[in-house]
Amino acid sequence: MKVPPIKGDGGTIQILDSRNFPACKTVAAALVTVEPGAMREIHWHTNQDEFQYYIRGKARMTVFMPGPKARTFNYGPGDVGYVPVGGFHYVQNIGDETLQFLEVFNSEHFADVSLAQWLAMTPREVVKSVLNLPDDFLDNLRKERNPVVKYKNFEFPHAQNTPQNVCYFKDFNFKAPADPDDKNYSI
Repeated sequence: MKVPPIKGDGGTIQILDSRNFPACKTVAAALVTVEPGAMREIHWHTNQDEFQYYIRGKARMTVFMPGPKARTFNYGPGDVGYVPVGGFHYVQNIGDETLQFLEVFNSEHFADVSLAQWLAMTPREVVKSVLNLPDDFLDNLRKERNPVVKYKNFEFPHAQNTPQNVCYFKDFNFKAPADPDDKNYSI
């Protein structure tokens, strides 16, 4: 089955769920391709947690949860990511080659909400008054879907020991057991 891509300015997303493949009764997935310098836009999912499997390239994902809490992680081929339902998140391509990963959900349908699209469809005066955003910013928001974005003349800055990760993981010393069935290991 050939799934048509949804094209964005910086890549594509191909969605497989019960709407285009009826056998998908308990799983939905999206194959995301992100060009160098682009990102899977800031969005959230309303129906299920998201699991990710990174196929190729280098990625950096930041997840925002209530609290306020934010966590940033880097990923490469073979890595697995996780986002709780409702968590705002985006995935940047921080490498020199195309990034490709799967988004997987325990649901019969794929559902996401784009922050940019949501802001574009909210009455302009409400967005301006609540968020104090300038007109030139609001003029660039699109009402059309653009799941993978790339901005001209913009480069992602290199991370300098992101405080979230340094704070929580600097003393993390996990060693996997030689025998995967061995339950007598410690952290």
